[in-house]
Amino acid sequence: MIRLDAKNSILIAFCILSIALVLYVPKIYLRNNIYYVSKDVNRLYAHYISLKEENRFLAQQLEDMKFKNQIVDSLIIKSLEEKK
Repeated sequence: MIRLDAKNSILIAFCILSIALVLYVPKIYLRNNIYYVSKDVNRLYAHYISLKEENRFLAQQLEDMKFKNQIVDSLIIKSLEEKK
């Protein structure tokens, strides 16, 4: 049986403290890492959504410009044919 004097009590307390630190420090580190990675993922996802919207807007503008160009080309061709 272990005798509990001041020296043994401090030794047992340090052993329990070191075991607790060994168990909980990696858990705390992983939780912090997961938190910061999820913040980065959320920031990148928001950036992705805004770029997707911008791409949709630019595609619409391109389609409008193509349509306008077709109309202008047909008007130019028609005016050239009328001059002949």
